[in-house]
Amino acid sequence: MVSNAPVAGVGPDALSKKKNNAQDDVETSDIGIEPAPNYIPDDEEKDGSEEINYHTLTWWQAGVVMIAETVSLGILSLPAVVANLGLAPGIVVMVIMGVFSTYSGLVMGEFRKQYPWVESFGDAGEVMGRSIGMGKLFQEVFGWAQTIFQVFVMGSHLLTWTICLNTLTDSAACTIVWGVVGLAIFWALNTPRTLKAAGYYSFASFASIFTAVMVTMIDVSIEKPIGTTSAEVSRTIGFASAFLSVTNIAVAFSGHSCFFSVMSELKQPNDWPKALMLLQVCDTVLYIVASVVIYIYVGPTVPSPALSAAGSLVVRKVIWGIAIPTIVIAGVIYGHVAAKYIFVRVFAGTKHLAKRTTLGVIGWLGITAAIWIIAWVIAQSIPVFSNLLGLVCALFASWFSYGIPGSLWLWMYYGEWFTSPKRIVQFSLNALLMLVGLLLCALGLWVSGEAIAKDSGTEPWTCKSNAAK
Repeated sequence: MVSNAPVAGVGPDALSKKKNNAQDDVETSDIGIEPAPNYIPDDEEKDGSEEINYHTLTWWQAGVVMIAETVSLGILSLPAVVANLGLAPGIVVMVIMGVFSTYSGLVMGEFRKQYPWVESFGDAGEVMGRSIGMGKLFQEVFGWAQTIFQVFVMGSHLLTWTICLNTLTDSAACTIVWGVVGLAIFWALNTPRTLKAAGYYSFASFASIFTAVMVTMIDVSIEKPIGTTSAEVSRTIGFASAFLSVTNIAVAFSGHSCFFSVMSELKQPNDWPKALMLLQVCDTVLYIVASVVIYIYVGPTVPSPALSAAGSLVVRKVIWGIAIPTIVIAGVIYGHVAAKYIFVRVFAGTKHLAKRTTLGVIGWLGITAAIWIIAWVIAQSIPVFSNLLGLVCALFASWFSYGIPGSLWLWMYYGEWFTSPKRIVQFSLNALLMLVGLLLCALGLWVSGEAIAKDSGTEPWTCKSNAAK
């Protein structure tokens, strides 16, 4: 029988096995999914090309990789968010979003435990859609939406890169030129096919953003002693401004689009909860401490990104220099996950996915180059950091971090929602996740679109410096 399993669900491991492996077929059938089309002719298996091992991450490496891709940009917008909302509302919203994002990550882990071949939201969508005869449609919508989201985040990293370079060089070159330089660097670092290297250089990324934020906090506390600025416990502001701040907090916890891919590269899949808790404890504590301290010392004029809050230009340059690894590495991680999804779709069912072949290498390099060029276009088109993050959250993070994980649980336990007190509580939580995703999407699109339309202080596709004055 020819399998009709989804193309995107054809993981690298499946493709390295024979179609006539009866044991594999039995194991796959046990979870209710037909085996993926993984036939590889004998002559192709013996061609001497190098086998690629995709299961390389320990739980702590996976946690550090996720910290690197989640904390980098998220933390840069939060001091300005607290300044806009006030201390109490800002902290409360961060804690709530942290709890929601932790629970939704656990739900994703539970889903993948039931369907271990899932490597992306496209695969997850296919599983849900198959029950109503719309598996392929769900796969395309979820999978490509995930990829588009990651390309937008890559654009945010390129935008931050241009701000960094303009700050370090006193705007010595055109902003577009700095974007092209960043494009070349990010693409070059995206040439490896697995996240194994990222498990190590993500330490540099985390150390980078942690040190940069610490230096910023120390500098602002020295330059502006407490009491010289006004910090408000709460503020009365317009709805649009307040909700845009909420979307910036939501995007700070929006690493979920990479979660399935990270799970698929774990040496021990059951270690996922440990990796997730390492991420969530670190990012929530760091977000709250950094945003509150910087806001208290800088006051309502704190900029976004927050690294520009340092008093003197020299210190500001030092801080941005320290932040370069996290700006680059976190962007590269998103680039890897986006490229991997496209690569699997293009080369599914061939030896090029599981082995290092010439065509496979050329395909990988071409795909990574293409998505970084698109990210560069986005960065030049939406030059305001907080507005770009708000738009990204509204369009995508609202669903990948909150709405879709909620729907995954509802689908897994359909018919069992009210069978016990525990199930009723879980049903309520996941229904709330879906509601949060819907509100973030609908209202977030409105407020971010309004902010982009009203922001006349910056121009797209310009050589003008975007560094803080």
